[in-house]
Amino acid sequence: MEITASLSELNKVVDYLESTLTDNAIVFLRGDLAAGKTTLTQALAKAKGIEAEVTSPTFSLQQCYVGEDGQNLYHYDLYRLEHEEFMQMGLFEEFEKEGWHLIEWGSDELKAFLEGVGYNVTTVEITSNENSRTYRIDI
Repeated sequence: MEITASLSELNKVVDYLESTLTDNAIVFLRGDLAAGKTTLTQALAKAKGIEAEVTSPTFSLQQCYVGEDGQNLYHYDLYRLEHEEFMQMGLFEEFEKEGWHLIEWGSDELKAFLEGVGYNVTTVEITSNENSRTYRIDI
């Protein structure tokens, strides 16, 4: 699925993901710097009734939020983290927790590992255009 949307039309992407993903989902958010990965995460959090400020967890690696429906949203930024480091830190176990896991800068190696142990992984590739972004969603 491919959706082109301006910032004010981001709800198209949110609505599609909400109608398509299960209650427990792993989503890799891919795109260049400033492509809109955190912006999409903020929109998804808002749709889930999360009122907390959603920021990129660049230095903490993970932020956890609870929506008004009790569903958890986990936001990861793995920009500086190699796959081996991720595994050694025990972060893999976090995916057992119920909720949506949104991963920025996840490696192909991590994606292959997750799929290999039975997780379904969705990828959202974000490409910036002049006044909009294109979201290529692979479920």
